[in-house]
Amino acid sequence: MATPIGNLEDITLRAIETLKNADFILCEDTRQTTKLLERYKISKLLVSYFQHSKIAKIDYILERLENGEKAALVTDAGTPGISDPGNKLVETVVEKLPEVDIISLPGPSALIAALSISGFPTDKFIFMGFPPQKKGREKFFKKIAESEYTIVFYESSHRIVKTLKQLQTANDKQKVVVCRELTKKFETVYRGSAQEIINKLNADKNALKGEFVVVAWNQ
Repeated sequence: MATPIGNLEDITLRAIETLKNADFILCEDTRQTTKLLERYKISKLLVSYFQHSKIAKIDYILERLENGEKAALVTDAGTPGISDPGNKLVETVVEKLPEVDIISLPGPSALIAALSISGFPTDKFIFMGFPPQKKGREKFFKKIAESEYTIVFYESSHRIVKTLKQLQTANDKQKVVVCRELTKKFETVYRGSAQEIINKLNADKNALKGEFVVVAWNQ
């Protein structure tokens, strides 16, 4: 089920009821999920599940599901399975417990939020997750530079300027929208060429903090 990407009020009534009725909640970081549960006065068993969870943890989850318990799977922010290890757990449950119902509770997603305000074509787009930190990075930006579709991806505050420089080098004709801290207090949207956005970010060091979604279009 989807959880807020920033503003804790961005949650559906159905999601709140599901959290209340779950026997246990699977989450990446129990500290992050606790903030959400406290906001809505929900007290539940939290089970940590993330990319490097051991097989014993997965077996524990499967055993509880097999015993008829209901689990709510959440990510730290946004929709589980979207650039998130939740899809691996779903795959395992489908394979080993095909009788278990898996129900999607839609809601916030940073990539959809960014696309919706980009002003770029969204009838077809490509989501590319996070850029590789080392191997394959040059190929990653070449694909973006040559794409006929709108591209959307995530980036951290530590690498956003480096990433924009590589976008600029790969194709200086691209239109770019960079969304920072979507739905949060200091949400900011930058538009222009990659170089123009670099200049804006460098002009305000506070702008180099937070989480970023980048949308690029080869007009």
